[in-house]
This record gives sequence, C-alpha cells and structure tokens, in this order.
Amino acid sequence: LDTFTQLLLLSSLFTMKISAALVLAAAGSASAYSVNRSTLRSLGQKNVASASRAHVRSNDMKMEDFGFLKGTIYSFEDTWVGEGAECISEVGLERTLSKEGLRYKMNKTPEEASECEPLFGLPGFTVNLPIIGETYLGPPRVDSVWEALGFTATSNNAARQAEKLKAIEKARGAKVGVLGGEGATLRSKWLEK
Repeated sequence: LDTFTQLLLLSSLFTMKISAALVLAAAGSASAYSVNRSTLRSLGQKNVASASRAHVRSNDMKMEDFGFLKGTIYSFEDTWVGEGAECISEVGLERTLSKEGLRYKMNKTPEEASECEPLFGLPGFTVNLPIIGETYLGPPRVDSVWEALGFTATSNNAARQAEKLKAIEKARGAKVGVLGGEGATLRSKWLEK
C-alpha cells in the first residue's frame, strides 16, 4: 500500500472511533430525555401543589381609610388620631414614654443620654434629612461600650421603679382579681402559705 492509502485508512479509522464515541455519548445521555409512564399519565393535568399555593405580595394594600366611614365605628380615627395613636409607630411610642421618663427598649431617655458623653469621645452631628427629618449621626451617648452593645443596658430607671410601686399598691388594694375572681382575699391566702 502506498503512503496516501495508508493515511486514508488511518484517518477513516480515527473518524470511526470518534463517531462511535459520539454515538455512545448520545445513547448514554438519551435517558435524560426519555419519558416514563408517570410523566405520560400526568401530561395535561393540573399540578395540585402549585395550584393550592396562595400568591402573596408584600406590597399589597393592607388597609386604607378614604374618609367615607368617618364618624362610624368602622373609621380609623381612633387608630391613627387621638389617645393610643402613639402605639402605631415605634418613634411615637418612644417619644411618649420618654415624656413620662420611661425608657423604650432599654434606650436612655433624651434627658439621661444628655448626661453622658459620646462613646469614646467621638464626634456626632445632627442632620435634617428629607424623608426622615432631624437625625443624629454619631456614637451613642452611653456610659460604656458594654451598655452600647446591650450587655449592661436596662430599662429600669427611677420612673420605671415608681410605676412598679404604683402597680404593687394597686394590686394590694384590688377587690377583684384576674378574670373577675377573688382579689385581696386570694392574695392573702397565698401570702400565708
């Protein structure tokens, strides 16, 4: 055989080996595209699991008062305006509690914070932001880094202790107890034990 024929035979053998390898690879991956009987049975049927899932969107309107129920028991006036409205926002609640000298979430009242220096003596400043309003940017005004991290922070100040004493006196003199049951008589029985 001449050289050209040998090269032709060699290239055809090489091509056959590659073709055989490609056929085997295709046959091996054909199972990924195969369809079993359960797939054929469920073809065209609704999937119950996905149909039962509720579509929840966080930006849906939860409640809105357009004012046409104003003056009725279904109005939002008592929720958004008047006594108790400060509970709607955390900022409002913090301001209301600090007026009475009580702390909110273990934060010092503005009067108590003004007595402390900024943490580590770092500077802080107040800016007036468009949406938020007047905001303090800087280190907290606390006694130590441990209080800033919450380890030694407490909501127990003088105003809170006074409220606790009022609650104790009110409980001692109550004639009616919890859920309309016995009051002072039941407490005296428990104290005797």
